Amino acid sequence: DLDGRWFGRRRPSSEWRFHRDIFNSRHDVGAIVHTHSPRATALACTGRGIPAFHYMVAVAGGSDIRCAPYHAFGTQELSDAALAALKDRNACLLANHGVIATGADLPGAILLAGEVENLALQYTVALSLGEVRILDDTEMCRVIEKFRTYGQQNAADADLIFGGAQPGAVNERNA
Repeated sequence: DLDGRWFGRRRPSSEWRFHRDIFNSRHDVGAIVHTHSPRATALACTGRGIPAFHYMVAVAGGSDIRCAPYHAFGTQELSDAALAALKDRNACLLANHGVIATGADLPGAILLAGEVENLALQYTVALSLGEVRILDDTEMCRVIEKFRTYGQQNAADADLIFGGAQPGAVNERNA
């Protein structure tokens, strides 16, 4: 549960701490996906995040996807580092470990985890080709603002990734 207690015969994942801490600190988050997807994890093993090499980085909520420093799996230190990397973001890499993606609901978190993996692939390919052009903060702010209403007929419904769950909305946490 959100106090760190577990029930039943099976022990929770070793990463229960960062799940608990993210849910307790981010009320916009209804679901968390943690993966060890190959390309994003490989990039995390270099200690690198994903900079604004492509405008789609903005789907993670900011101008980059940060990489939290390494801490052993299952520790409070890893949870604290993940929370710091997720500040104002919906996804991060975990050095020498993997990926965390969040969303208002499980489908949103799964889609974001897949997009982080895709961006990691594109970025690693771009790195292999030479110097990677990085979009500046002004452009990324413009992209983030455009994403708020992208594909939406009604701007009031635009909390796809950036605003999280609306008060009273049903999601994985309050269903």
